[in-house]
Amino acid sequence: MRVRPTGRLGAALALTIAAVVALSGCVAQEPEPTATPTATVSSTPEPGATPEGPVLRPGEAAAGNRQFFDMLNQESFDANGRGDGRSIVDKLVENGFTQSDMEVTPDATAIGLAADSIVVSVRIKGECLIGQFTQDDYVSSIEPLLGTGGCLVGKTRPIDW
Repeated sequence: MRVRPTGRLGAALALTIAAVVALSGCVAQEPEPTATPTATVSSTPEPGATPEGPVLRPGEAAAGNRQFFDMLNQESFDANGRGDGRSIVDKLVENGFTQSDMEVTPDATAIGLAADSIVVSVRIKGECLIGQFTQDDYVSSIEPLLGTGGCLVGKTRPIDW
């Protein structure tokens, strides 16, 4: 004789069987791959830059030449640290800046000690590109011409070589 579940027990068993059958169709599937976004590069170059790097732009103001000025001075700093004024000026002249538009501070103090910093400037279209070399760093700025027509305050050394 076969016993059939009845009442609550039968309903629970039927519900359990129905749930197992319904869930048996649920199989874990691999997720669909999604596209990974890629970065876009702007085709607009920075002012003063070319695909090969910054270049001197003789017809432009100081801002258009700052990147090139900084690149040359950073190369000098990386190679020589604070270095000396003559080599800084020579590198700028070798790369197209006009020596007669430059000023540079002395390498040594009045008592013969190494100066804490060397400052070099280039006059360009009524403005001054100014670079400062210290023992630890190189920094630059663009400043207006002084009332004297120069860029640097205080004693500068003659650029007569």
